[in-house]
Amino acid sequence: MRAIKLFLVSLSATMLLSSCTADVFIGDDYVDNGISLPELMNSYELWYVDYEATTGSGDVPFLSRAFTISFLEGALYANNNLAGIGSTGNGFGIRVGYYDYFSNGIRVYHDVYGTYDLEVYQTAANRIKLYDRRQNTTYYLIGYQRNGFDYDRLFYDNIHYFLQEYKAWEKVYTSRAGALNDFDNEHFIQFVAGGSSDTFRSSKDLPGTSVNSIYWDFTGFYGILNTSNMYSKTLTLDYDFWGNESFTLTVINDSRIRLYHNASGTTYEFVGRGFIQYMKQSPLDVKRKSTKK
Repeated sequence: MRAIKLFLVSLSATMLLSSCTADVFIGDDYVDNGISLPELMNSYELWYVDYEATTGSGDVPFLSRAFTISFLEGALYANNNLAGIGSTGNGFGIRVGYYDYFSNGIRVYHDVYGTYDLEVYQTAANRIKLYDRRQNTTYYLIGYQRNGFDYDRLFYDNIHYFLQEYKAWEKVYTSRAGALNDFDNEHFIQFVAGGSSDTFRSSKDLPGTSVNSIYWDFTGFYGILNTSNMYSKTLTLDYDFWGNESFTLTVINDSRIRLYHNASGTTYEFVGRGFIQYMKQSPLDVKRKSTKK
C-alpha cells in the first residue's frame, strides 16, 4: 500500500446537544463523569469496531460491516473497504449517513439501513459500548486518532476481505524466470465474497475478457497464512485435480497484487477488475473473524 499522509482536523460539536452526558462504568460502580456525549464521540477521529467482542445475536449492519466509523459534525463516515483505506475520505472512509443525540445515546440515520437508536456507555478512556436495546446486542468500539491508527496492520490482518473487493483479478504479467507449470494457463481468479469464506474460482478465458463474460472453469478452496513478514502472506489455491498451488502474496497497490509461485519460481501480477464499493459483509453467518487493534 502506498504511504499514507495523515492530517488532524478539528471536530466541532456546535450542532450537538450539550445536555447529553456519557456514563462511565468502572468495575461494578457507576460514575457520571459529566462529559457530554458530543464531547465523547468527537474525542477520537476513528472508532475501530472490535467485532470479536460483540455480544448478542442481533445485527446492526452498519457496525458489523465497518472496520471503523467516525462522527463528523453530524455526518457518519465508515471504512467498509480495505482498498483505499487510509486515503479514502482522508482516512475516514465514505459518508454513509448522519446522526444526532437523544438523552443517553446516539440516533443514526443510515443511508441504506435506516434508523438505529444506540445507547452509549464509556467503559475506558478510549473504549465505548453501543447497545441496541431492541435487539439486545452490544458492540464495542475503540477510539484512535488517525495519526496513531495502524491502517497497514488492519489491511494485512484482514487481507481476505481485500481480495474479495474485486469481481475478478486478471493476470497482466508473467515473469520469464520460472519453470512451466499448470497455473500459467489460469488468467483470472475470483475470491468469492462472504466474510471469511474460503472459496475461489479461476478461468482460462483470454486476457481482456469482460468481467461479466468470464466463464469460471474451476471452483475450489483457498487459504491465507501469515509469514515472518507482515507485508506478505502465503496463499494456497486447492486445485483438487492437480494439487495445491502455493504462492507468496504481496500487495503492490490498492488494485494490483503479486503472486510468486513457490514451486516454479514464476512471478505473476494480477489487477483487480470490477471494484465492489461498500464491500465488507456482515459476518453473522460465518465464523467471527476480526483482528483486535
